[in-house]
Amino acid sequence: MRPLQIEVFPCRSDNFGVLLHDPESHLTASIDAPEEAPIVAAAERNGWKITHIFTTHHHTDHVEANLALKERYGLEIIGPREEAVAIPGLDRAVADGDTFEFGSYPVNVIETPGHTAGHVCYHLPDAKLLFAADTLFALGCGRLFERPAADMWHSLQKLAALPDETAVYFGHEYTLSNARFALTIDPDNERLKTRVAEIEEIRAAGGFTIPTMLGLEKETNPFLRVADPAIRRNLLMESRTNEEVFAEIRKRKDNF
Repeated sequence: MRPLQIEVFPCRSDNFGVLLHDPESHLTASIDAPEEAPIVAAAERNGWKITHIFTTHHHTDHVEANLALKERYGLEIIGPREEAVAIPGLDRAVADGDTFEFGSYPVNVIETPGHTAGHVCYHLPDAKLLFAADTLFALGCGRLFERPAADMWHSLQKLAALPDETAVYFGHEYTLSNARFALTIDPDNERLKTRVAEIEEIRAAGGFTIPTMLGLEKETNPFLRVADPAIRRNLLMESRTNEEVFAEIRKRKDNF
């Protein structure tokens, strides 16, 4: 199999647009559809025709361009079964454990409720890729709009079980804020300190922080590290459950 090609570009105020292209089958998927013009421009830059949209959840900033792109390209829209009524132009509804083919690459669907009730992520194990949208960010996780903290914690554990060498593509450029918050939760983590300095340099130069590596997130992302004794001591929550510690960290980030 020839390697998949990925194009990342800004959309809206802080969304990422991502195109995934298979050079063998000539299939191209847009990961969500936050804004028509930048997505079309990216496709034309590369000479790709968009054949699919992999929708992760129903929020407007992820589905706004669904119908426009479908009209332009005649593409297929794949999205979460639990949010089917809210996904414009949905053609194929998928649920946890489903697998479909993108060219010669299998795509595994992982349901990750928390940010929304039916949020899904797309994992391509052969390519070591995870499209996590608003479930897992670099050094962060999504706000809890439609499901409680325990559900999001369970969702993050499903993602954390994937191989460390998985490249994670996420939905928004929130990394600098996430990094500064992470230091308030895990201030003695030397790997985190180094990473924050690197992120500050990248953002100061106008660069993107996408993708991140799952192994790196396990070392530095406080939302994946709630069992760490140092974090628990810092929060005065040594005897609390993982779900309770996670909920406290999420609450603090909401007010950061």
